[in-house]
This record gives sequence, structure tokens and C-alpha cells, in this order.
Amino acid sequence: MAEAEIRVRPKEIEHEIDERGFFVRQKNRFDTPFGEGEDKLPVEAGRYRLIWAKGCHWSNRASIVRELLGLEDAIGINLVGRGKHEVDLGWEFVYDENGKDPVLDVQFLSELYANADPEYTGRATVPAVIDIKTKKVVNNDYVWLTNYLENEFASLHKPGAPDLYPEHLRLEIDKYNDFLFDNVNNGVYKAMFAQTIEAYNLAFHHLYKALDEIEERLENNRFLFGDYVTDSDVRLFVTLARFDTYYFKNLGPIRNRIVDFKNIWGYARDLYEIPAFKNNSYLRDMAQSNKKRVGIFIDYNTRFWDQIDYEGIWSEPQNRKEKSSDPEHKFLTKE
Repeated sequence: MAEAEIRVRPKEIEHEIDERGFFVRQKNRFDTPFGEGEDKLPVEAGRYRLIWAKGCHWSNRASIVRELLGLEDAIGINLVGRGKHEVDLGWEFVYDENGKDPVLDVQFLSELYANADPEYTGRATVPAVIDIKTKKVVNNDYVWLTNYLENEFASLHKPGAPDLYPEHLRLEIDKYNDFLFDNVNNGVYKAMFAQTIEAYNLAFHHLYKALDEIEERLENNRFLFGDYVTDSDVRLFVTLARFDTYYFKNLGPIRNRIVDFKNIWGYARDLYEIPAFKNNSYLRDMAQSNKKRVGIFIDYNTRFWDQIDYEGIWSEPQNRKEKSSDPEHKFLTKE
């Protein structure tokens, strides 16, 4: 295979803003589903590698679900970050020796996108599932990826794996996931990338309206769908984990922090107790500022990120068990 071209990362504010200043996220290029049949990606242990990034909640949810289901041996994994270059070259294997993924032997995620489609001009995003045999991206569809791991990869789950996508709730979960995407998961980005005050105000309104509804929903429910963690809880958690640590500084004058929502904050800490959530939440890393210390005033994260005990704060006790009819168990398992 010829060496892939290193590409400059396209900027969202130049390529994903409509004529009214609204942020319109790019579509996923590689959305072939997993499963049986000629038009689907085969489910095979050891064939794929999941690439994700600490700061990206779209990919964080896939890394959490992978661990919850015990797919560590079936699906490889690696982290990418940002390297220092004169221009933004996108996600890079900065944590590996020699700056290259040891399995795929590439430096930049964009190389794997180019291997799959030399004409691709969009952002090289995570999560990205790579076929190790071909060194090509085969799926970057964050919308459905966790559901594929939960359903199509079921034969590779560990014994007693949680049922995060129970069949009797799937239609409701899918509907609620759409609500979370539009108003919360992507809602924060709609506000942060908005280029007109009209676009910002509308996104801000929908974000906090949704958080208010979630706060009310969690008043009597331990988790979004009752007593047990589902796919929807993973999707909400990854945004909550970034809100007070990172998103707040780009959201303008926020109405509430997550810690100001009694039910949501207790719920978030309840999920953080679960090893797969804690192991895949790099709270301090997300809070670390990349800005240079210039000017009279220095932003909050630059001043305090290394002085705040994020793990301690997120591990403070909560009484969410009281809302469950099965308080000692957080997961429903398949029979």
C-alpha cells in the first residue's frame, strides 16, 4: 500500500457552518453496519482496532461500552491526541513510542482515512474502527457504533455482560438517544461553534431545557430507564463528564454547572463508580488548558486544573440506590 498523504485538518467553523451561522456537523463517511451478509462488516475477534481520544465524547462512549461488555480481547484499542505542528494535522498517535500506532504503523489517523478513501476531504474523526488487515477505516459511525458492540458483537461478550440495549426497550432507547444527540451531546457543540447570536441562543435554550427535563426524569429514576444502566446513560455521561471540566469555558455565561443539578450530579457520580466509566474518563487531562499564559488574566483551567482533585470530587458518596427497586445491581444481564 502506498504511503498515505498527511493532510491538514479542516476547521469546523470554515466547513460546517450554514448561512445563518448554525453549526451543522459533518456526516459520517464510513457507516457500513456490522453483522452477517455481503453488505455488512463481519464480526471477528481480533480483526478490528478502535481508535478514540480522551477529549472526544463521541469516541469515549465506545471505549466505555467495549470495557463494560468485556470486548477487550476481541477488539484492540488505542488513543490519539494532538501533536505540535505549524498547522493542525488532526488526531495523531502521540502516546506511542516513535509516535506511531504499534499495530497499524501510522502516525496520523488521517492516513487510515486516506487508505480507505483517497478522495475523502472531511475531518478524520474518532471513534474510528480500523480493519487491521487492510489498515483502513471501516466504520466511524458514532451514532450506531455502541449499539453494534451491544448487539452484533454479543457472541464475543464476556459471561454475564450487561444488557445495555435490551430488546424490549430498543425503540425507546433509540428515540431517547436522538433527543440526547440533538439537544445535549451535539447541543453543546451547537452552542460552542455558533457564529451568530441567534444560533447560540437557540442552542443554549435547547441544551438547558433538555437538562431540566433530565433532572426531572432522574428525580425518581436511578438511571434514565429505571433501575439499570443502558446505552443512553453512557451517551449522557460522556457529555456530563466534560461539562464542568472543559465545555463551560466555551459556552459563555452558563446558567448552571452540572454540580448544580442535584439529581444529575448524583447520577453522574453513581455511574463514575463503575470501573469502565472511571477507567475511561480522563477528567484532569480534559481540564488541562492548552493556552499559553499571556495577558493579565489567565483562564480558570490554566490556573487550577492541576490543583483540583477531580477523581475525589466525582467519587463523593451519593444516595442514588434509594431510587432503585434493585439497589445492589446497576445492570440488567441477559438470561
